[in-house]
Amino acid sequence: MIYELKDEYIELYKLIKFLDLVDSGADAKMIVADAHVKRNGEIEMRKRAKIRKGDKLEVGDVIIEVV
Repeated sequence: MIYELKDEYIELYKLIKFLDLVDSGADAKMIVADAHVKRNGEIEMRKRAKIRKGDKLEVGDVIIEVV
């Protein structure tokens, strides 16, 4: 899946919610806190991590490339 970034960055939990990978923002924060998200191959546990162009995310079996 490719996400085209419109601004300088988007917070991680907001991106997960925006892409409808979860039902709510609270669910997005929970999967991040439970270490179910990788950013550029490393586990990312910061809900408000600034996702920028070039980042590659793995949320479960979904891979997201930010362009």
